[in-house]
Amino acid sequence: MAHDHMIEMLDLDAEVLHDYHSDVIGWVGREAAADPRIVDLGAGSGTGSLALARELPGARVTAVDVDPEMLAHLRARAAEAGLGDRIDTVEADLDQPWPALGPVDVVWAASSMHHMADPGRALTSAHGLLRPGGVLVVAELESFPRFLTGTPDEAVEDAGHAEMDKRRHEAGLHMHENWGALISRAGFTEVAERHFDIALPAPLPPAAARYAAVTLSRMRHGLEDRLPAADLAALDRVVAGLPGRNDLSVRTNRTVLLARR
Repeated sequence: MAHDHMIEMLDLDAEVLHDYHSDVIGWVGREAAADPRIVDLGAGSGTGSLALARELPGARVTAVDVDPEMLAHLRARAAEAGLGDRIDTVEADLDQPWPALGPVDVVWAASSMHHMADPGRALTSAHGLLRPGGVLVVAELESFPRFLTGTPDEAVEDAGHAEMDKRRHEAGLHMHENWGALISRAGFTEVAERHFDIALPAPLPPAAARYAAVTLSRMRHGLEDRLPAADLAALDRVVAGLPGRNDLSVRTNRTVLLARR
């Protein structure tokens, strides 16, 4: 069930934050070669692969992920969208030596670099995949989505985020890297950086409200053994009360870097 919720959360992120994703892919389309070959590193449920194939009609995408269930979901969604002939999947652990994936015109890494055991090494490998003049795109979260800003339950959500930040740090995730410096060190040039401050006001449409429910439920599950009983009870109350609320909003910050080999 937790795995299903992860897939649903990723799919909802793409649906709810459609304008952000479309803006980024439009930027890639302007900078990349015509009809590009693209590798999507850490493709997850396939939101990036699907959007790239849909919005760049001449593109061919290879989606790489370690999780076979994610890749199966991606293939099913690609087939439903009529994109199955333009999206291939490769199951691979990107912390191990990479399979032959290049040469390609675009390397896309959306919310995946912070999961790498050694992001610097991964970026060097990405450099090696690209043709001269090819484009690297790294999109990372500056802040995870918040839904209760300005409501009486804002402090409950804040406490959950603080503990989740500790958990990610303990797990060795690279959440606060200087991505521009790492990208330059890997040999890339023309590094451009854009920041996106996303704010969707209340009341949210149904998909965004579901995004809030799935995200906060996953937070509650992840903090089962980490919060005091009173804080867990407060989070339980918030999650149980989400259906029907009309004061939820979406606030998050993303950073996207585009660089050239």
